[in-house]
Amino acid sequence: MFKPICIAAALLAAGAGVASVAQAAPSSDEAAVRALEAQFAAAASAKDVDGIMKVYAPDIFVFDVVPPRQYVGAAAYRKDWEEVMSGFKGPVKFELTDLAVQVEGPVAWSHSIQHVSGTDPAGKPSDMTVRVTDVYRKTADGWRIVQEHVSVPVDLATGKPDLQSKP
Repeated sequence: MFKPICIAAALLAAGAGVASVAQAAPSSDEAAVRALEAQFAAAASAKDVDGIMKVYAPDIFVFDVVPPRQYVGAAAYRKDWEEVMSGFKGPVKFELTDLAVQVEGPVAWSHSIQHVSGTDPAGKPSDMTVRVTDVYRKTADGWRIVQEHVSVPVDLATGKPDLQSKP
């Protein structure tokens, strides 16, 4: 009886230690990745494709929600972003929420919810929420996104995407 109580106490103590670490201030690397995501969000809000592309490594690999199946390299992904931004007439509202970041040495990863809305060229409202997972590499120029996966939930019964993606 004593041994299970000791094991339970040790597990609780270890869990408390993990909880206190999780609440610690973010590392400078985590803060830098968060700043990179804030830079991306500001560029997206401004429809600034040059600014958007500054967060990506030249060898970026992307699975996006729109065809083709994948984008390899910054030049290919830039064309995607140019098409996305040309799909909006006037200003764009871009929000990045629920950002979670993990850093291990020169590699980091994150996931977030990203919401973009505005008016399409025909004057109709356009509104989409996506889930994004990014992988970053620390370079001489700072952190850069090297892999990105953008997705939306799909209703398997209908095959239709959920572009609003509410929890």
